[in-house]
Amino acid sequence: MPFAVLLTNDATRDLDEIYDYIAVHDAPPKADYVLEQIEKAFSRLSEFPERGAYPKELLALGIREYREIFFKPYRIIYRVMDKNVYVLLIVDGRRDMQSLLQRRLLDA
Repeated sequence: MPFAVLLTNDATRDLDEIYDYIAVHDAPPKADYVLEQIEKAFSRLSEFPERGAYPKELLALGIREYREIFFKPYRIIYRVMDKNVYVLLIVDGRRDMQSLLQRRLLDA
């Protein structure tokens, strides 16, 4: 039975910000393409939620509750609980991930 893939409010905001940034600084068709590819990436988690790797920043702290998949350069951080996959963070992997993960996942 497939898992439900759910976006948190933060992840939805991340997608909106990524889309808006690309639409303004590149082109709306490029923003549409990136949005579609990111959505395809996390929708595949319904069948194979355990396929993602542990984020190295969290693994270094001994935290194995979160996983990640990629649509380069974007990192999609999620957590599997029961029969749900919660997408928590969608972010450009070139950012300061250590502080971002701490602020968004560990301090929450």
